[in-house]
Amino acid sequence: MIHIYCGDGKGKTTAALGLALRAAGNGMRVHIVQFMKGSETSELSALSKIPEITVRRCDRDYGFTFSMDEESRAMIKSCHDKMLNEAFLLAGSGRTDMLIFDEFCCAYNNNLLDRELADRAVLETPDSTELILTGREPDKKFIEAADYVSEIKAVKHPYTRGITARKGIEY
Repeated sequence: MIHIYCGDGKGKTTAALGLALRAAGNGMRVHIVQFMKGSETSELSALSKIPEITVRRCDRDYGFTFSMDEESRAMIKSCHDKMLNEAFLLAGSGRTDMLIFDEFCCAYNNNLLDRELADRAVLETPDSTELILTGREPDKKFIEAADYVSEIKAVKHPYTRGITARKGIEY
């Protein structure tokens, strides 16, 4: 089945990683692709201790989409395409039970991956693989194809009071 965690609130990645933890606890093989993320985040050290979970991400942080130059956009797109292709092949081989495409919607909406391959990866994932997408504003075709869609709405957030991201909480 396809799950989508979307919206402008905090917790989309957290929800997806909670599902990964539950799946791994049941012996399922989980493959996480983190689009748009390359800097060190706290969940990586915990996830690396769980043998059923693999994580793929770019080897560096390219910053926010609005601050990327053309060279950075090309480099992150190349990284994303490589990870997406690897995940699509992994799902097709039957060697994973769950795929998580974290921040997929951002990469997709900003043309920072091969959209044709992305469409195939989402819409043609084998029935034996649970697929989870996170990010703001998922494309309508993905919402229509999904079995679960959970919108996380921001009601209140410390950022609006000038409090920046805190290690272990937001990253």
